[in-house]
Amino acid sequence: MSDTFLYTSPLDPRAQPLIDELIHEYDSRYGTYFNAEGAAAELNRYPPEAFAPPHGNFLLLIRNGETIGGGAFKQYDARTAEFKRIWTRSDLRRQGLARKVLVELEAQAARQGYARIYLTTGFRQPEAVGLYLNDGYTALFDTSADPEIYKSLPFEKDIRHLAQPALEEVAAEPRLRVAGAHH
Repeated sequence: MSDTFLYTSPLDPRAQPLIDELIHEYDSRYGTYFNAEGAAAELNRYPPEAFAPPHGNFLLLIRNGETIGGGAFKQYDARTAEFKRIWTRSDLRRQGLARKVLVELEAQAARQGYARIYLTTGFRQPEAVGLYLNDGYTALFDTSADPEIYKSLPFEKDIRHLAQPALEEVAAEPRLRVAGAHH
């Protein structure tokens, strides 16, 4: 069983399982709490181009030809990438796949010149909160308070230590990589 990272677009048909399951996940956890149209409207809030190089990227984690995870980032500001939609297939959770996606997205954001990561997660996603706190992210909210008072829970992480000296490596970066092969 080999996992492969694929840098692509939200419009890639292989992204559809990720999008479908995110809609189901968000709708089941939040319903219309954030948006009267539900999760589909939230997922379409940003155009696919927002997740395209040079300012963004869209990643799928593929196993045996099936999409099992993914995530994306877009530009937040000149030095900060904003991570969005980090997801793993529900029947494969608790295997470290989300962390694998997170680490790869951090490395790619650094390759694209970012020094900092910003992200938010919802207050009904304690698994995501645990992932970010355990992976070196700083909560930009009081973690001892009831998360529902915040609605959206922001985090940040400095990734300057991941910077590579040669920017030409970004252009040479393969579009397909074996997951975990470069760490």
